[in-house]
Amino acid sequence: MNRQNFINILLSVIIGCTFAIAEQAPSRTVPVVVDVAKLRELAPMAEFSGNVISANNARLSTEVEGRLKWIADVGDRVKKGDILAKLDDIFLQQEYQEELATIESEKAKFTLNQKQVKRFQKLIQQNNVSEDMLDTAISERDISRNAILAAQARASQINERIQRSSIRAPFDGVITEVLLEVGEWVKDGTNAVRLIDTEELEIVVRVPQKIYPLITQGQRLAIKNFMGNFHASVDTIVPVGTTTARLFELRLKPETTPPPGTLVRVVIPTSQAREVVSIHRDALVIRRGSLSVFKVSEDNISQKVMVNVGIGDGDYIEVIGDIAANDRVVTRGGERLRPGVTVTIID
Repeated sequence: MNRQNFINILLSVIIGCTFAIAEQAPSRTVPVVVDVAKLRELAPMAEFSGNVISANNARLSTEVEGRLKWIADVGDRVKKGDILAKLDDIFLQQEYQEELATIESEKAKFTLNQKQVKRFQKLIQQNNVSEDMLDTAISERDISRNAILAAQARASQINERIQRSSIRAPFDGVITEVLLEVGEWVKDGTNAVRLIDTEELEIVVRVPQKIYPLITQGQRLAIKNFMGNFHASVDTIVPVGTTTARLFELRLKPETTPPPGTLVRVVIPTSQAREVVSIHRDALVIRRGSLSVFKVSEDNISQKVMVNVGIGDGDYIEVIGDIAANDRVVTRGGERLRPGVTVTIID
C-alpha cells in the first residue's frame, strides 16, 4: 500500500467518526429570560420643569425697636420656639418694674379707700357723717380700682414688648439668611433672618391649559432629578391660570426630601390613557436602526418579530407588530439569539 492510499483511508475514517459524533451530540439550546406581553393602560408622557420649595419659608422681622444684642448664624438648625435674635430690653425691663411698683401703690390706696367706705357706711347709719362724704369715699375707691386695672394693662403691654424683643422660630427649620449685625439699631418691622423648613417640602410645576384637566388630586407622578428618580402625589391644583402663558400651577408632595431649591423634571400625561399591548423595554433588540423582539413559541422556539414602539411608561412600552397579549418575549439573552433556535427559559 502506497503512502497516498494510506492517507486517503485515514481521512475517510476521521470524517466518518466526526459525523458519528455529531449525530450523537445533543442539540444546543440558548438560555434566556422571558417576560409576558400584557394589555396595559398607558398614556403619552411629557416632562415639565418644577422646583422643590419649602412649605414654610419665612423672613422674620422685629416687632419692637432697639439695639441688636444677639443673632443666630447662617446654617443653624432650630426648633419651634427657639430664640433667633434678641434686642437689648434693659429699658423695657425698668419700665416693667416701675409699673409693678405702681400696681402695688394703687392696691394700697384701694385697700385704704375700701376701709374708708366701710367706716362711712357704719357712721352714716348713726348720722355722724353726711352722704356726700360717703359718696366721695366710694368714688375714690372706684378710682383706685380703675388705676390698678390701668397699671396692670400697662405692665402687660410692657411685658409683651419684652417678649417680642426676642424673635422666636415659628417652626422647625434652618436659618438661610442673616440680615442684621449685632450692635445695629433696629426699627420695628426690619427683616432679621430667613428661616426655611427643610422637612415639609413641595414641588411646584406649571402645566399648559390642555393638560390641566388630565390631572387629579392624589395622582402619583414620576419625578426625575440628579439624585435619582422618585414619585410625588398631587396635593394641590390651583384652578386659576396665568393671564399670559395660560399655565396652571400644581403642587406635589414628594415621597423623598430633596433639598429646597432643587430643579426637577415632572413626568405628566399629555392625553387620556388607552389600552395597548406593552412589553418590557429590555425585550427590544436594536440593530442598525431597526427594532425587533424575539418571542418564544409554545415549543420554546425563538421567533424574530420586527416591531415599532409607541407610548412608554417607565419600564414598559407599547409595541406595534406581531405581538399579542400573553406572548412570551425574551428580555435577557436576545442579543445573541437567532430565529429558529431552541431556548431554555430560566428565572
